[in-house]
Amino acid sequence: MKAHVDPDLCISCGLCISTCEDVFHWGDDEKAEAIEEDVPAELEDSVQEAIENCPTEAIKEV
Repeated sequence: MKAHVDPDLCISCGLCISTCEDVFHWGDDEKAEAIEEDVPAELEDSVQEAIENCPTEAIKEV
């Protein structure tokens, strides 16, 4: 599983980062970004929670 944050939809609320800071972080443009590599199996549930709770649906599983 990989995660992607669409910077055009991200409103910088930080919910994904607070949900799973091992996968999501702030980018240079102050928008959330996801790690480039595959999400570790033990973090997949947290990433799924971030996807489901993103207020703008900016996070997708790729």
